[in-house]
Formats: sequence, C-alpha cells, structure tokens
Amino acid sequence: MQINLPPGISASFHVRARSTMDLARSYDGAQGFPHWILAGTQTQARGRQGRSWLSPAGAFAASLVMQPLCPPAQAAQRSFVAACALRRALSRVVDAGALAQKWPNDVLLNGGKVAGILLESFGSGQLVDRLTIGIGVNLGHAPQDVAQASFLPIGVADVTGQSPLPEAFLAILAAEFAALDAVLLQQGFSEICAEWTAHAARLGEDITARIGREEITGRFEGLDAQGNLLLLTAGGKRVIPAADIYF
Repeated sequence: MQINLPPGISASFHVRARSTMDLARSYDGAQGFPHWILAGTQTQARGRQGRSWLSPAGAFAASLVMQPLCPPAQAAQRSFVAACALRRALSRVVDAGALAQKWPNDVLLNGGKVAGILLESFGSGQLVDRLTIGIGVNLGHAPQDVAQASFLPIGVADVTGQSPLPEAFLAILAAEFAALDAVLLQQGFSEICAEWTAHAARLGEDITARIGREEITGRFEGLDAQGNLLLLTAGGKRVIPAADIYF
C-alpha cells in the first residue's frame, strides 16, 4: 500500500492486527522513526485505562512510534500535538465548527466521540526512549455495541454519508502531526496549548472531573503550562493531572 507521507516518516500496513499498540511494542526500528503502523481491523483494540475500543472494518486504527529522548513530561505533551493534528485532519472531511477537543485526549464531533488517543512510553533513566501514540477514528458509521460510554460515539459517515479511506486519512494526519511536532520542538508547548484551548469543549463552563471515586465539579478554566486541567471550584482552583471528564 502506497501512502504519501512527509519526508523522513515511514509507515507499514497490516490487514488485521490484535492491536496496533501491540505491533508498536514489537517494532524493531528497521524502517526508522517516526513510524506509523496502520491496521485494516483490530481484534483487541484498547483505549485509556485498559478500556476496550471497538475498531470495525473501515475505521482508522494506527499507532505512531517515536524516539523522543526527552523527559516524560515533554513526551506527554505529544498527546496534545496528536489531538490538534486529529482535529486539523478531521476538519478536511467534516465541518471544522462541529469539532471540539475534550481533555485530555478525545476529539468530539457534534458532541459525540469521533476519535481517541492513547499514549504509552518506555524509557531508562530520566528520558523516554520510546513513545507510542495510538489513534482511533470512527471514519465510517459509529459502532453500535458500545456499553457504558460517557460520550456516545459518532462516525464521520454518520454526518457526511461518506467514509474516507484510512490510508488517505493517514497521509493527512501524518503531515499535520509532523507540522505541529515541529512547532512543539521549535517554539515550545505554549503554542500547542493555545491551539488546543482555542477549540476546547466547554471552556468557561462547569464540568465534572472523576478521579477514582472522587468527583470534582467546577468551571473549566483551561490548561496550565504542563497541560493539566484547571478547574475553579467552590473551594478554590484545582489542578488536575489526570481524570475522566463529564459534562
């Protein structure tokens, strides 16, 4: 399969995979870095916190393998790079005004979840040697058998009536990611944070963050310099590094 990618970026395609994240773990680096792994279907795809992710035929299922050689906090900022790149890529196939970023790493379309991101990192010492960014996008119709979803899934085809080819979408996404990753490296996280915040869902409104059994409700004030969620609650400002968000 021929995929038009930016210079220095490679990709491999698998008709069927257990999970692109599993393939990324076993990637030997023979085709260099960054390297995209695209699968036609996944049989055991997963999302954040080990949750299952339905990946029917026609959906976009890919993982990007990188060698960032940077501290963990900086590696984690690639989640926002990926989210912004996803929103940019999706704006080529749907109305950009219908898209929004949901912290920490989802993209919404007309209020439904159209895409999700999963990061896994490995390293020795104080640097991340290997970073994998898994991305799933409902390019076709939304899966129907989704249990206990906080945000109902939606597909591109549900809105447009057409399903983009995954390989064509990868070409767009890879270019957008490369451009934004260059911004991160050259200008720092503030530029990425500003773009993400400009398209954030429910900014300035009340949302609820669930951390284990604790629920914190407050006004969504944006992100801090590290990408943590800022909530203004009745008891003051809360800085939240990780949580599930509901609204």
